[in-house]
Amino acid sequence: MMRCLLLLGLLPAFLALVACKASSKAIGYDTAVGIDPDGDYTGDDDDSSTGEIEDDFLTLPPAQTDVYVFVANPSRNTVSRINVETLEVRTTEVGVDPDIVITTPDYRSAAVFNRGDDTVSLIEASTLNVITVPIRDNLNSMRMSPDGMFVALWHDIDAEEDDDPPADGLQSFNEASFVNVITGDHWPMAVTYNPRDVVFTPDGETAAVVSDEYLSIIDLTTEPILPDLIELDPTLLDAPRAEEVILSHDAQWAFVRQLGAQDILVVDLLTHVVSRIPVGQNPTDLDLSPDGNEAVVLARGSQEIWVLDAEDPFLPAVIHGVPGGYGFGSLVFDPTGENVVLYTNAALIDRYATWNRNNDDITVRSLVKPVAGMAITPTGETMLAFHTLGDAPGADPDGPFFEEWALTMISLVDFRTNPLKLPAKPNGFSNSTNGNFGYFIMEEVPFLEVMDYTTLLHDEYELKSNPVHVGVLPDLQPNDGVEPMTWVNQDHDLGRLSFFDSDAKSLETITGFELNAGVE
Repeated sequence: MMRCLLLLGLLPAFLALVACKASSKAIGYDTAVGIDPDGDYTGDDDDSSTGEIEDDFLTLPPAQTDVYVFVANPSRNTVSRINVETLEVRTTEVGVDPDIVITTPDYRSAAVFNRGDDTVSLIEASTLNVITVPIRDNLNSMRMSPDGMFVALWHDIDAEEDDDPPADGLQSFNEASFVNVITGDHWPMAVTYNPRDVVFTPDGETAAVVSDEYLSIIDLTTEPILPDLIELDPTLLDAPRAEEVILSHDAQWAFVRQLGAQDILVVDLLTHVVSRIPVGQNPTDLDLSPDGNEAVVLARGSQEIWVLDAEDPFLPAVIHGVPGGYGFGSLVFDPTGENVVLYTNAALIDRYATWNRNNDDITVRSLVKPVAGMAITPTGETMLAFHTLGDAPGADPDGPFFEEWALTMISLVDFRTNPLKLPAKPNGFSNSTNGNFGYFIMEEVPFLEVMDYTTLLHDEYELKSNPVHVGVLPDLQPNDGVEPMTWVNQDHDLGRLSFFDSDAKSLETITGFELNAGVE
């Protein structure tokens, strides 16, 4: 199985959803509050997990630049570079079983994590020159700094896959590797047990690794690069597990949410002083506002939103009550910061709420099915609700969406909706950079689905084989009125990729990456 290929350098340009590793985490359902381990979201599993799950369930695409798309070929230990303008294909060897590809924000390089031999291959986009760097063993996650200077790799227990290569010899769950994308320098380090995430400040100069009981702060501007460890709660023998961390834009504060805690931790990154700030009962989501001014916490237990000043978190919080009875535990900002969507994917609830930041009104709205995840377009004007296969209690068994996959297009301007019954589970989606169109694919269904966000209508285009990934190229001339190309990577022994022209409504397909096959 081809694991997801991360595009973090370009992700903000066309996704408002935080996404990665499609199969690494199941989407939540609940009759109590649980996580569905078999991935069908039907509510038939006995599970005791209690957390909301971030919107990371849809497969992410091969990495792309302004001219090229990079596609990993795990079975052949290569990466293919496709020139979108000419459809020329060139292939270069990398390490064993390339798994994750990320391009730098300046489009000049790509970093490839090779899970089969514990290496990172650094590819120069224009020449395909490759430097392969050995890293620590048995890692499975990679993230790039916003400036494209470093990639961080770690072993996330929650991201383990059934087809992961077996661990050889001793195995650590405390280690991370930082690799300089420009020089190839490797900085290995121990960051304490079970690193769960790595986040960076916007300038890329500081990284933070959140582990179960520690926060590791890493200054990426000095050498040697070493972790500065901060114990989150030395007073407790069994401290709650840290689940989520955000950094203030000025790199002075880290905000840490712990599983089951009734407050969040505020860490002064200069003095290492750790303080607790109450944020209601059972906080389940923590986000930084798009402008970086606010740290926002959603407390599912008390159904409250707590808004903290990100530059001075000890100022009194602004608290907003959330309509009760719906168990909202996740929130997502639109890119403008004017609207926030509240929902839950830890329960079979067919409701969501919108929080208008201009007047602070919170309005609950209905859906045809419970939510697996939400995605907001780059303009903030349209939203997609991806639904669970399972139904809300009391759902009409004769209704068209009962025990069916579904997706709903929602206008965040006037809240029109267009729910679509799907023949299969969605396994990938992407938005155009200008927010005009959305694209998604489904498991074992050879079609590209195209959504018009203005009319909320959809069309579908037949593919030559089943799709694996879908994405949109960056729009380098956003004012020319021309839509950027969409591409779909498909199942094929030698590789197959189609390019969709939204203006001409046409598909071009290239097959056989390593045989230099032509356009069909």
